[in-house]
This record gives sequence, C-alpha cells and structure tokens, in this order.
Amino acid sequence: MILNKTILKLLILKVFAFILPLAMVNAITYPTFGQINPNPPPNNENPSGGTLTVRSDIQEADARTGIVTARGNVQINYPARQIQATAAQAQYFSRERRIILSGDVFILQDGNTIRGETVTYLIDEGRFIALPQSQGQVESIYLVPASQNENVEDAITAPFNPKPAFKTPISP
Repeated sequence: MILNKTILKLLILKVFAFILPLAMVNAITYPTFGQINPNPPPNNENPSGGTLTVRSDIQEADARTGIVTARGNVQINYPARQIQATAAQAQYFSRERRIILSGDVFILQDGNTIRGETVTYLIDEGRFIALPQSQGQVESIYLVPASQNENVEDAITAPFNPKPAFKTPISP
C-alpha cells in the first residue's frame, strides 16, 4: 500500500513536470485578446455608426455577396440613428450599406413613423424610400414642433379631408 502511494506521487510529479512547461510555452506564444486588439472600441460601438441589431425567426448570411437575410418577425434596432423597425423580411447589403425591409413594414425614428410594403434604408444617406402594396399607399406620420410664435390653440383645425364635398362653380 505504501508502495502504491509513492508510485502515485511520483507519477503526479512527472505529469506536472511535463504539463507545466507546455502550459508556460502556450501562455507565452499565443497572444491574448488584449494583445490582438489593444484599443477596442468603447461600449461595443464602431466608428462607422454603432451597432445594428437584427432579430428574426431565421437568418442567413452569405460571405461571398455580403448579404444577410432575416425572415419571420424581423425586428431591427439601430440606437445610433434612433431607429426601430419591424417587417416580415429584411435584407442587409453590407457592401452597399443599405437595408431592404419588406412585408408590412413599420419604422419608428425619433417619434416619426413610416408604414409601407417595402422600405429601403440607405445607411450613409440616412434616407428612407418607401413603396406601397399595389393599389395602396405609404403612410408617414411626422412630429412637427410648434414654432415659438404660433399659438397651439390656433393650430388645431378641422381634420384633413382628402375628398372634400363637391361645390358647384359660380359662373360670372
């Protein structure tokens, strides 16, 4: 029994004697993340405009084309531009820096909203291009701040009627 304990201790010492130098070599030769990227961007932001988060049921990315496709319950959050969006599908074209949302698209930015069937967002220009379903319309709602000289009570008028009642022209 004493012989077995002695052999076990020697075996453990030999294993440590072999493994410890290997661990030291690996620690010296393989760089850590901090050595690879000594100046990481603060708060997970990149210099090109921040993080764009896409959530969906299914996502596919093609490294050859640089296109990421998201399908089913798509939700996009782009805090750097204060954009939140929902759609049935979204395609992010990383090389062209544009996003095409399709299928019951709803976009909220700074309190302003856009609804349409297909909306293209040009990232570098900060511009939306919205298209309706066939025979439909795009809806946009914008928050318009009241001017300092304008009385808010005077600004409230009758609701907009796109088809006013027909009035017979007065002949001279």
